Amino acid sequence: MRILAIESSCDETAAAVVEDGRRILSSVVASQLDTHRKYGGVVPELASREHLRAIVPVVRQALAEADTEYSDLAAVAVTEGPGLTGSLLVGITFAKSLCLVHGLPLIAVNHIEGHIHAVVMEAGAAGAVFEFPVLALVVSGGHTHLFQVTEGYRYRLLGRTRDDAAGEAFDKVAKLLGFGYPGGPVIDSLAPHGNPSAVKFTLARMKGNVRDFSFSGLKTAVLRWTEARDLTEEVERRKALGRKTGRPTVAQWLEVTPKATLDLLASFQRTVIEELLHRAEAAADEMGARALIVSGGVACNRGLRAAAAGRGLGIPVHFPTPALSTDNAAMIAAAAFLKLDRGEFAGFGLKAQANLTLA
Repeated sequence: MRILAIESSCDETAAAVVEDGRRILSSVVASQLDTHRKYGGVVPELASREHLRAIVPVVRQALAEADTEYSDLAAVAVTEGPGLTGSLLVGITFAKSLCLVHGLPLIAVNHIEGHIHAVVMEAGAAGAVFEFPVLALVVSGGHTHLFQVTEGYRYRLLGRTRDDAAGEAFDKVAKLLGFGYPGGPVIDSLAPHGNPSAVKFTLARMKGNVRDFSFSGLKTAVLRWTEARDLTEEVERRKALGRKTGRPTVAQWLEVTPKATLDLLASFQRTVIEELLHRAEAAADEMGARALIVSGGVACNRGLRAAAAGRGLGIPVHFPTPALSTDNAAMIAAAAFLKLDRGEFAGFGLKAQANLTLA
């Protein structure tokens, strides 16, 4: 059984065809990074326009690469939320049209659940079987959540960020220091060149739900560090390099980044990783988790992967491959198969839900 899935929750137009919930026949992603880079972040109106331009060719390419006709499909799945309303509407409207024309059922998928099923799909394809309960840490530019996952993929929210998402904190710190957008990959590449213990940051102390996250205080601490030093010329050199080259290499960044700033980046990344894994480890112990899933765009972070592997959590830790960590439609299809089995279909009254929750 094959599902065509469409993902357009933020700034990437994606389509994929997945067979039987495990075999990816195609996965096509049209990125908008070049459009938004000059603005230092995603501009919602521009994102919607780019989705309109890309949706038809991306879906056609996904079907062609999968050697699939509409008559071969069991359903069409689409992200209903959370995300940018205008971006979501492009994908939802196009998915509805396909279902109407070709007589196919429509399946609505939560974007966050898609990230979780990216790991489930790859693990299942490799022959792994999850024992429940599972702890899922979904961490990206827009989300930082901890979920308890029980039999049948039922979810209970254990903790979430109260302010910035982890990926958002990476991007804001990178922008502050003149590294441009997106900043997470740049910081991850430069952090190994600094001393992660050089700058002392403290973990957030949460009142109420101790499983919640907070990154605004850490971001402010970085700002105060820069204000205590005159980094104006240094930051301007990096901005000029970004304008000149578009996408500087690590070697080029190193030429305009002093050791003290590299130490700051390494210390910042280490603190974010410790914040994530410290709370995940405590939640896993408390609920008796049999495995930990880490997914979302920040799951690409090599420092996070290495720290999770070396921490000795005592349970299997599963990351998706980098291609399935960032936004993609294959993960939406994977989550949709569960709904297909349950007969959970959406009607043509389906609406975009920018603040859709999973639990």
